[in-house]
Amino acid sequence: MGMNPIWQALLAGCFTFIITSLGAAVVFGFKSVNKNIMDAMLAISAGIMLSASFFSLLNPAIEIANDLKLEAWLVIFCGIMIGGILLYAGDKILEYFSKNKDTGSLSLRRCAMLFTSITLHNIPEGLVVGVAFGAIAYGIDNATLFSAISLTIGIAIQNFPEGSAISIPLRREGLSRFKSFLFAVLSGIVEPISAVIGALLVMKIQIILPFILSFAAGAMIFVISMELIPESQTNKKKDLMAFLTLLGFSIMMILEIVLG
Repeated sequence: MGMNPIWQALLAGCFTFIITSLGAAVVFGFKSVNKNIMDAMLAISAGIMLSASFFSLLNPAIEIANDLKLEAWLVIFCGIMIGGILLYAGDKILEYFSKNKDTGSLSLRRCAMLFTSITLHNIPEGLVVGVAFGAIAYGIDNATLFSAISLTIGIAIQNFPEGSAISIPLRREGLSRFKSFLFAVLSGIVEPISAVIGALLVMKIQIILPFILSFAAGAMIFVISMELIPESQTNKKKDLMAFLTLLGFSIMMILEIVLG
């Protein structure tokens, strides 16, 4: 608890990276992972992350903006929208390049696209973790060590199926099990790096803290609505997946209220 927030962010980023690696390691034991289990993990993770985006990011951002005499509604709105727009733009850029070209094998392009998309997806996740720990330095009521750890766990849970979601398709494209595992691991290495960057940003420049917090929340909500919930809803038991999302949200909410 007495550790510098930078080191806390680094450890948290390493933890999410390790969980990604464990998910990637599934390629050594299985040709595929039970879809019901993966969908359930994604649904619960979506609920946890959605709850954390408000209690751990937006709520503190509003409080800090008010303390700094800023227009809270404007700062939060801009942060959320820019966070979502940047991820949207990244998706569109990747989609554009994936439609190219007549050069190279289709298999190789698929592998490159899969690796690149997951890697870019992991950068804002790392930033979110770093921002949560960096905000603790200001002693804000809603920015606690517990909330930062809870947020990290929520991200780590969805990193497990994410790791296998890159290693198994790469294996199907013809890569060896070791290379498939290695590429999946490399896609997650950006998380601890991004976590440290996020913590440094919010600790060094307090005025941008509410914007960075809301930016991280916008990026997270975009990922939840664009990937986690739609993917979990491909399951035949859509109603069960929806209730698991509610369960994840409720568990995180209760923990934040009681222990936060």
